This record gives sequence, structure tokens and C-alpha cells, in this order.
Amino acid sequence: MESDELFTYINLTDPTTNCTDGDGNNHHDTRRRICIGRCSRPVNVCLCNTIPREPLLTCTQIVILHHPHERRHKLATVPVLAKCLENCHVVIGRRLRYGDSPILDSLHDAAGENPNRSIDAAFLFPGTENFPSKEISEWKSSFNDANPRNHVLIAFDGTWTHAKEMVRASLPFLSKFATQVCLAYDSELDGGTIFSSDLILRKEPFGGCMSTMEAIARCLRVLEPNGVDIESSLIEVLRAMVRFQACFLKPMKPRTKLLKKVKEKDNNKDFRT
Repeated sequence: MESDELFTYINLTDPTTNCTDGDGNNHHDTRRRICIGRCSRPVNVCLCNTIPREPLLTCTQIVILHHPHERRHKLATVPVLAKCLENCHVVIGRRLRYGDSPILDSLHDAAGENPNRSIDAAFLFPGTENFPSKEISEWKSSFNDANPRNHVLIAFDGTWTHAKEMVRASLPFLSKFATQVCLAYDSELDGGTIFSSDLILRKEPFGGCMSTMEAIARCLRVLEPNGVDIESSLIEVLRAMVRFQACFLKPMKPRTKLLKKVKEKDNNKDFRT
């Protein structure tokens, strides 16, 4: 997911960066200090008051493949998400394979022993014509069971390009036991930015794309008996992250050449229609 063209992100740990809050207080002296509470973030963007005091317990087990590059990204939501959920398991890597996760290994073995058995596992990623995906609510209703089930939800955390590569590399393993599911999306629409939503940290590639934290929250709303409350708690944390980031946005002067190209493209499109 590329950064928006009209702004840059300030390095939250750069001691040369200057920022003041609404009361005019300078945060230069706190920029290097790390919170020793639950969030482990710089103190000027501390989330301890927003993160649940006790990790939220879910029937669903969540396994997230976290791209190595995201570990260094200051806007990654997975480290915070892992502190919010009890049953959130993070695997660092570029693909999922046997031996990476005991939970997934057990599902793989169970599918091998009984291929006709219905496995309550799904991996979250938009489908294509060749590899269609079910909407997660449709997948859940296919079990036709009123009792809570111990689902396993698998997600991929990275840029859009990285996520596609991670899914492709993991398919030989996941396809043996997991169903591909998705949330509603529209690849024909432009993705949002931090300027268009209070839940977006980075420019999204197309409509319906969202951060890993928001995607997991939306899925748990569907899968969990108390999903609405869990979703609300996670969204509150994400919204706080976006508010903090908005304070550090540094406006840039419009790029004349870029604006000219956009205008020419629009003119050509109007001419063709």
C-alpha cells in the first residue's frame, strides 16, 4: 500500500521532528521515550488507555502471517492487535507452511486423516475469477449450526503486493484445509486515505481494502457470539491510532508535474467517452 501522494509521514522516533499538541506543548522531549505499559509505543502516541485492560477472549483462533518488512513499519497494526486479543497468533514470514503454527499443523493433519471432514478454517483475502472467495458471513452460515464454533481465521499482513505474494506462496499448504473468504470490496473503486476515513492509516489500493486490524474486527463481528462488542473495542483502538497519526501529517506542496499528468489523464478519458 503506497503512501498518499499529497503528504508524508513523520518519523515518530526522529528526535529532529517537532510536533505540538492542541495545548501547544512540545513533544520533542518525549519522542524517544517508550511507554512501559501495555502498548510499548512512544509515550506521545501511547494507547494504554484505549487497549483493553485484559486481552479479549474469542472462540476464534486468529493466525496472522506478518511480513518481515511490517515489523519495521511504525504504522503496522498487528503488534497492537496482538495485545488486544487473547487468541491472536503472529507468524513472521513470507509464507505459511507445515511447522510454522501448531494450530494450522493440526488442521492440516486432520484434513489428511479425513478429507471429507468440514474444517472450520478460513483465510482472508479477496478472490479472483480463477480463485473466487466466499463472503465471510456466507461461509459462517454454511455450517448451519446455531452453537458457537471454534473457527480459525488466517490473515496476511503486508503491503498489497506483499500480501498477494504471501497468499500465492501459502496456497499449497492452506488449500488442503482452509476456505478462502473475504469482506465486501470493489476493485473498481479507489482506496481511501487518512483524509477520507478515521480508520485508515495508509493509502489503500481499492475500495473495501482496510488495515489488518479493521479486517479482523469486521470478521470477528460475524464469527463471535459477542462480535459487536469485540469489533467496537478493536475499532476504538484503531481510531485512536489514526488520530495520533493525523497529528503528525506534514503537508507537502502540490507537485506541479503530477497534477499536470492527472489533468491530462482526465482530459483523455473525457475525450474517449
